Parts: sequence; structure tokens; C-alpha cells
Amino acid sequence: MKTTSLKLSALAMIITGALMQNAQAGEDLFGYVKGAESLPKDAVELYQKVTVRDGKSVGSYQGIDYETELEYGYSDKFSVSASAKFMSLDAKGLSVDGYLPGDKDVGFKTSGAELGMAYMFLSPAKDDLGLQATLSLDYDWIDKHSGYDKDTLSLEMGLQTQKYMLEGELVWVGNMAVEATYADRAAINNLPEDFDWPTDPEMEIELKFGTGLSYRFAPNWFISAEVLYETEFETEVGQERWSWFAGPSLHYGSANWWATLTWLPQLAGGGEQFDGQDTDLHLIEKTEQEIRLKVAFNF
Repeated sequence: MKTTSLKLSALAMIITGALMQNAQAGEDLFGYVKGAESLPKDAVELYQKVTVRDGKSVGSYQGIDYETELEYGYSDKFSVSASAKFMSLDAKGLSVDGYLPGDKDVGFKTSGAELGMAYMFLSPAKDDLGLQATLSLDYDWIDKHSGYDKDTLSLEMGLQTQKYMLEGELVWVGNMAVEATYADRAAINNLPEDFDWPTDPEMEIELKFGTGLSYRFAPNWFISAEVLYETEFETEVGQERWSWFAGPSLHYGSANWWATLTWLPQLAGGGEQFDGQDTDLHLIEKTEQEIRLKVAFNF
């Protein structure tokens, strides 16, 4: 009887793990923090991500970032990805030394490309705690903050952890990453004499930490909350900025596609500020809030 009970328990654990893996592998339950579950071998996933960056406390500012990504599961632990990036920008009544020379209206245009890879050391569905490492190389030729020409090469290394609880109904994730960036602005003609627009190359280091908790409240439906902290150190300035963000997400996932909608306001921030800013947030490179929609299709 005891042997039979043990066999049934082991079988239940295997089935539960398989169900959690099938339901969650490759799915992003959150808008910004990532889980540690990799794509299965030979699986292909096409992602479309749209991020609206809105508000700098004065004037009118809205940037929209678009990213189309294709990810391939080379094995059950290792995946590779490539993405194309696009943007649009509408800024009025705002001038920020070194970042935004004035009004700018940029229509939909290509802005960059990215290559990435991920390796899962421990599976959240099979081990007590999932662990994944990611590496990405990103090249942008348009500055998403100002809309002007700027060559930016970034290398990011990250770690993701993930834990299933309550038989997969509750999911916790934790992230940390470091990004090193080389940036070189192009010169702009006819700037005001007193406007600062440095064209010497810059080196930047950004640290990112995030965590999130997601709950399945109905079949295929998850509601989530995530918290992010980001800080950046620049060549001559030292710590240039820091910000705390937190917000909710709503996720729906089926066998062939999934979607996640996220609202992420900035709760606190500091570092460099611009003249006329009427809040304590960091609003030079960040905005008051972001809204992100991610949709993916499995093949």
C-alpha cells in the first residue's frame, strides 16, 4: 500500500510539473520582469511588444516603442532570439539640456536591433527554484528619448529566478541585470547658443532589480504585480539617475497565443532633473508612466 501511495504521489508530481511547464513555458506573466522558464526544444515564438512612455510633468511628451522578436528553442534549456525595433515620438513644450533640444515629432521609423540568448540552469516546473541566465546585445541608431540620431551599443547580462506555488496558481519571479552601454550622439545644427548637446562618446552602466507575484484567478487568466528599481552611472556624472516603478499586469494565455497588458507608473526617482520640473521623479530619461502590451504566438 505504501509503495502504491508513493508511486501515485510521484506520478501526481510529474503530471503537475508537466502541466505547469506547458502552461507557462515561454509565457510572460509580467510586462517587465521575466520568468526563468525556457522554450521547449524546436519551439518558435513570435512576440510583438508595444510600450507607451508618457508624461514628463511639463509640456507634452509621448514616445511609443515597438519591438518584434522571434525566439527559437535550440534545446529544452537554451534559446536564441532576434528582434527589430521601431519608434515614434511626439514632444512639445519641453527642452532639456543634453537630452531634448525642443519640440520633436517623429513618425513610425526603424530604430534598432537586438540579439539575445537564454540558458535555463534549473527548471521552475521540475526543481524547487528555477534559474536562468540571459545575455543580449542591442544596437540603436535613434535615441528614443529625443528622436535624434544617436549610436548606442549595449550589452546586458541578467539572472532570473522563478518559483511555482499552490500547484502553479501562484508564481513568484526575481530578476537582476547589469547593462553596459557605449553611446555617441550626432551633432545637431542650429541649436541655441546656450544649449548643451555633448557629442563626445559616453560610457554608462545600468543596474536593474525586479520582482513580481502572479496569481491565476481563472483558467488561463493571471493577475500580477511587479516592482522595479533601476539606476544608471555615467562617465563624468557618477550616479546619474535612479527610479522605483510598480504596477499591475493582466495576462491571458492559451495553447497557441498569449497576451499581457501592464501599467507601470514611476513611484519615486532621483538624480539629474531639468529646470521647470515640478515633481521629484527622474523624468529626463524616464517618464511618469508606461503602458505595455505584449502579444505572442507559438509555433
